[in-house]
Amino acid sequence: MNRNTRGCILLLITALIWGTAFVAQSTAMDNIGPLLFVVVRFLLGGAVLLPFIFVLNKKKLNSGLITKSAQRDLTAKSIKGGIICGLGLLAGTTLQQCGLITTSAGKSAFITALYIIIVPIAGTLIGKRISKAVWISVVIAIIGFYLLCIKDGFSVAKGDFLCLLSAFAFTFQILFIDHFMEKGVDPVILSCTEFFTVAFIAFFPMLIFEGFHMQLIKDAAFSIFYCGVMSSGVAYTLQVIGQRDTDPAIATLIMSLESVFAALSGWLLLHEQMTARELIGCAMVFAAVLLAQLAPNMFHKKVFS
Repeated sequence: MNRNTRGCILLLITALIWGTAFVAQSTAMDNIGPLLFVVVRFLLGGAVLLPFIFVLNKKKLNSGLITKSAQRDLTAKSIKGGIICGLGLLAGTTLQQCGLITTSAGKSAFITALYIIIVPIAGTLIGKRISKAVWISVVIAIIGFYLLCIKDGFSVAKGDFLCLLSAFAFTFQILFIDHFMEKGVDPVILSCTEFFTVAFIAFFPMLIFEGFHMQLIKDAAFSIFYCGVMSSGVAYTLQVIGQRDTDPAIATLIMSLESVFAALSGWLLLHEQMTARELIGCAMVFAAVLLAQLAPNMFHKKVFS
């Protein structure tokens, strides 16, 4: 199996885990506050990765693949990248978690998927040019978001708006992951640092606004375990590794399947219902995502040029 195929498989597993995690995140809000959930989830995710870092580093040293000095430099660079990426992950996850209090898992996933449109547009801020296909995708996505979220009286539900803001935060995280992976950082150390950064920063507002209640953690134990171990510890690390070995356009397309898995999971497990108007909006958002990623390749052009 070549590295590109492996990367695609890892990203598909990532999308599946993230999609099903929306159900766990949504049900958790019946028992626990969003900040407490974020803190405990990412503490668990970081703790899961620590043994792997120790074993992998020891293996590299024993095999002579890296010197102690080079390993210290790599670790320092990876920690720096993890802190910066963690800021985007903190904002995205917290906004998304708060949004899930008042919106469904399926809708949240589709709105969050807009980051795949936002990522190439954000590239223009650093002097990149984007194709006409992406601009067309933006228009389609905006119409889809209108059908999905705009209610009577031209208003947007609070949860929908928070999930849209989370898409911008995840854009920040994705762009910086690409930036630091190009510099050759350790993906596991970067992910672990991300998680502890999120937990540390979110801990203080959690104490102020929600407090620490062990009984609430016990009530949401399964959701915390699934999101902490699988969605955080496993999936976010697979994302970093998968992005390293996969073409960016294909990688983002595969990760966008998260929204499909989330909608199916919400329908199967939570019995969530969506109106015809909302389904059309979802379809348009997903079509925009597909067009943004496939059209540039079909015409032998890159999203970024």
